[in-house]
Amino acid sequence: MRRTTTAAILAGLATTALAAPALAADQEATVSVLHGVPGLTVDVYVNGEETIPDFAPGTLTDPMMLPAGAYDIEVYADGDTPDSAEPALSAEGLEVPGGANLTLAAHLDESGTPMLSAFVNDISTTEAGDARLTVRHVAAAPAVDVRAGGSPVIEGLSNPDEAVLDLPATTVSADVVLAGTEDVVLGPADLDLAEGTNTIVYAWGSAADENLALAVQTIEGLHSAPEGVPSGLGGMAGDQGGTAQDGALLVLALAGAAGAVVAGRRLVRAGTTTNGRA
Repeated sequence: MRRTTTAAILAGLATTALAAPALAADQEATVSVLHGVPGLTVDVYVNGEETIPDFAPGTLTDPMMLPAGAYDIEVYADGDTPDSAEPALSAEGLEVPGGANLTLAAHLDESGTPMLSAFVNDISTTEAGDARLTVRHVAAAPAVDVRAGGSPVIEGLSNPDEAVLDLPATTVSADVVLAGTEDVVLGPADLDLAEGTNTIVYAWGSAADENLALAVQTIEGLHSAPEGVPSGLGGMAGDQGGTAQDGALLVLALAGAAGAVVAGRRLVRAGTTTNGRA
């Protein structure tokens, strides 16, 4: 999996951030971006500076620390610049909230239409010896079951929902099947679920185009005080649902079809999800 380096992204953001007093840590947002739309590479500009160049499908950026505030975003077809072309997407004054840990995923909906989902990453403390597994369905595919060792642990997961499991730290051999069937569409893949981490797995791509793939994001440092390290898969508890969380969340869509980039934003509030198109 190719990654955009944190240093390059932060350097671009440092030169483009809006003029403002220094902000406390809780006024910054930790933001990662997943490009899950097959067949389209773009360049992303923030406040006039190229920030994410050559952003290719399947790329998950390293986390970016963004000061809370407003940003001007422009998205160009790969190779175009502000001097040579008009942006395929231009959005002014997009608000980034402070204190959140977010992943913005540009992906396809179940029918194959580009869309955006904003996920709030669970960074709450894990129990001693436990790991957290998050599975997000962002592929053009019907509902799926996720299996560990051949047994379903997540059932009926639909695009663009997620499921979160806390379980004893272990290595899991997982695969993805169409809901209620034995038809494997992804995997098997071995996932090393280390103690005190949140391993986030994205199923992206298109089943019809036979390009389904996985992207994996790991958040570390969620340890609690050690009280013994259990093993195995016993005691899995799922919290399956959408992306609803407290607070309105800004998102930037990087998606496209037939050479066009489509923009959108997904506002996520407690119990309410609203989609819009820019």
